[in-house]
Amino acid sequence: MRTAPPIDRLVAALKRLPGIGEKSATRLAFFILGAPDSVVQELSEAVARLKQDIVLCSECFDLTDASPCAICRDPRRDPATLCVVEEPADLAAIDRSGRFAGHYFVLGGALSPIDDMGPEELRIAELEERVRGGEIREVVLATNPTAEGDATAHFVLECLRPLGVKLTRIGYGMPLGGDLEYADHVTIGLSLDNRRAMD
Repeated sequence: MRTAPPIDRLVAALKRLPGIGEKSATRLAFFILGAPDSVVQELSEAVARLKQDIVLCSECFDLTDASPCAICRDPRRDPATLCVVEEPADLAAIDRSGRFAGHYFVLGGALSPIDDMGPEELRIAELEERVRGGEIREVVLATNPTAEGDATAHFVLECLRPLGVKLTRIGYGMPLGGDLEYADHVTIGLSLDNRRAMD
């Protein structure tokens, strides 16, 4: 199907977003085209203002509209526990779970020689400085369960070990509602390794 050049430009722009292919980009473009002007205007303004309204938190390096961010300013959070994640999206996922009440630190990626992400690209010096600050007693390494995430966790572990804080890693295993028959052997193995006693 042949489309007008302005539609093609929008489809091409939308395809640059992660997880958006030709079909999804085309569907979004036609949705935008058929949406009321107020919806299109609101979307356009939100996208245009995003980069100027968002800053990095000076303490945890999360994306926020105020620095320090709301999590770092929250007096109900436990300042003795620090959860280290790769990216802001990881922080959001963990915080959404409601199971972690400490503070966070965003490394800015994971070690990946293929992607030119070495130790100098991560915020290791800032992390060490934060841990040396005094209040932190436990650092929870919450990197992704990938080769890059594992390498990053081990690197951070070696950097922080001399600082004398408790270092833990989040457990991995079977997702809630998952069927064993469809799980890969690594996931099943991790589930067995991370088992705990039932009371």
